[in-house]
Amino acid sequence: MKETSYKYQEQSLFSISWPLFIELSLHMGIGIIATFMLGHYSDSAAAGVGVANQLLNIFILVFNVTSIGGTVLISQNLGAGRLKDARQLGRTVFGLNVWFGIFVSFIVFCFSEQFLQLFDIHGKVYDYGLTFLRICGISLFFESISLALSAILRSHGYTKESMFVTMMMDFISIGGNILAITGIFGLPITGVTGVAWAIVAARAFAVFALIYLVYNRLALKLEIKDVMTAKKEDIKGLLAIGIPSAGENLSYQFSQLIITTFVVSMGTASLAARVYVLNINYICFLFTVAIAQGTQLLVARYIGGRQFDRALKRGIRTLKIAMAASTLTSLIIALIGSPILETFTKNPEIITVGLPVLWAIVFVEPGRAMNIVLMSSLKSAGDVRFPVVIGVLSMWGIAVSLSFLLGVHYELGLLGVWLAQGADEWLRGCFALKRWLMKPWDRRKVAKAEISI
Repeated sequence: MKETSYKYQEQSLFSISWPLFIELSLHMGIGIIATFMLGHYSDSAAAGVGVANQLLNIFILVFNVTSIGGTVLISQNLGAGRLKDARQLGRTVFGLNVWFGIFVSFIVFCFSEQFLQLFDIHGKVYDYGLTFLRICGISLFFESISLALSAILRSHGYTKESMFVTMMMDFISIGGNILAITGIFGLPITGVTGVAWAIVAARAFAVFALIYLVYNRLALKLEIKDVMTAKKEDIKGLLAIGIPSAGENLSYQFSQLIITTFVVSMGTASLAARVYVLNINYICFLFTVAIAQGTQLLVARYIGGRQFDRALKRGIRTLKIAMAASTLTSLIIALIGSPILETFTKNPEIITVGLPVLWAIVFVEPGRAMNIVLMSSLKSAGDVRFPVVIGVLSMWGIAVSLSFLLGVHYELGLLGVWLAQGADEWLRGCFALKRWLMKPWDRRKVAKAEISI
């Protein structure tokens, strides 16, 4: 395959986003289906796995340092017509994530007990969580590589390919869940252990499939030497975007861990309800995340090609669509909340706790849509520090403090926690809108001009 075949596809937002939407649906579906099946197996298992997943999500953010930076920089280089630079960046993203994957998998496997003890969970909830965390810690190596490979493919417009890989991952994971929990064909019921190993197998498959697709679609052959060598300039550029972006997400995940400790103090029913509601909540902002990621790719290309007005209008149009869609979806879910919760659990105490929270989601989601769409667009425009500063201040100053005040002090429970989350999302979203309308690329052009003088 010739070097000249290395190219990217010109696409509309719809053509980029619909495969992303399906892929995200399938990817989130793995967690939702696992929670659903574990809920019927044991509420303690669902709660333990839910806590363990929060920890795993924090470590996955390390891998996003390079994948986020890679998505933005590769897209900007493609928009500017620098295909050779985009190719080299792809190799660097892959190499760095191999090392990140090895390091993080080792840390999680060796220190699983210490991590879980931070949550003050006990008994079966702790045992299930520890089992899941140790086994899935192994799969983080594969997750790191697959995130890098997916970022390379998506940056070039090949979102369908990544979608098909996720689809196959779902089949493997769901099949493993069925074998682990139902005892079909007379097989032993392995519960959480079997569910965790199914995820390991699914993520391992994804790596090999994505390596093949990167070579087949982009003529980009990834080799061992790419793991050992990388340009300092590329690493610096990736980290300059990736670290602040991942830092914002890391701050969010840590704030969620603190909030989870508040919920643990409210009792097992509240903790289980939080796990179930979080999985239901994914449906509300699934579409928003998909078109936000598609917009991020397009904005990065427009910025690289110096089409600034086009980038501005694209961000605003996407914002309007996302807010309308998330409001409608959350309202529908709230209206049929009881039947939805009953598919996860028959425990009346958990359902009673969860139902008011589903109505609070109607308040939260439009603000979250504003936040997700515009913060990701700001990063594509090179404005990576602002989302971190506002994010850290709001997450800890609003979300965490209000969660304790409303949820624990005023005893509103899980409902108070969600109202605090809504205040945080709306505040960050409004700041992001103001920043976007100020055209952040103009400030960058002024700064460069001053330096040249």
